[in-house]
Amino acid sequence: MSARLPTGIDILDRKLEGGIPAGSIVALTAEPASQAELLLYELTAARGTLYLSTGRSDQAVQDGLERTPTRTGSPTVRHIGDDGEPLDQANQLIRALPESANLIIDTADPLERREAVRYRNFLNELQTQMVNTEGLAFLHCLDGVAPPDNRDITHYMADVVFELETILNGEQIENRLVVPKFRGGKALTEAIKLEMTEQVSVDTSRDIA
Repeated sequence: MSARLPTGIDILDRKLEGGIPAGSIVALTAEPASQAELLLYELTAARGTLYLSTGRSDQAVQDGLERTPTRTGSPTVRHIGDDGEPLDQANQLIRALPESANLIIDTADPLERREAVRYRNFLNELQTQMVNTEGLAFLHCLDGVAPPDNRDITHYMADVVFELETILNGEQIENRLVVPKFRGGKALTEAIKLEMTEQVSVDTSRDIA
């Protein structure tokens, strides 16, 4: 079994028996209005990170990292997609990843909207690169009203799938993280209720620990 790399988010690492197998691609699916960015920001504290933004400018991401109260690292932030083909831009940057690094793509949606064969080839090349460098790649996928046609390809090719659900329960907002897929380990049989305010922690106020 591949060595586990901790995510740096204590609750996830405990539930996942130490972390995620090195070389894995992780798809994080979340609603656009969720606190998924808090998860992404905390991931940057675990190790060196290349943060590729397809929506917000690199300055906007840097500002968000500086303003967040949670623990973060000092990722290299690059914006892709405005000038040229985003898949080609991403590939060029990914090929320069060092050993045991994190890659975050926020969001993967513009890449998923490319032609299916090209996108599948991109994911295959990404998988090879992550295995060779023994790092982790996180693809932030928006679960909006019109997800890209290639979302099924993302979930199929990904080694691990995180699904973050944000639920309004009366006057309370509940964040539930489900892990239905986990290559190299076992998927979780129960949702994890998360408290996502200043940092990601277990929500112990309700029925799921």
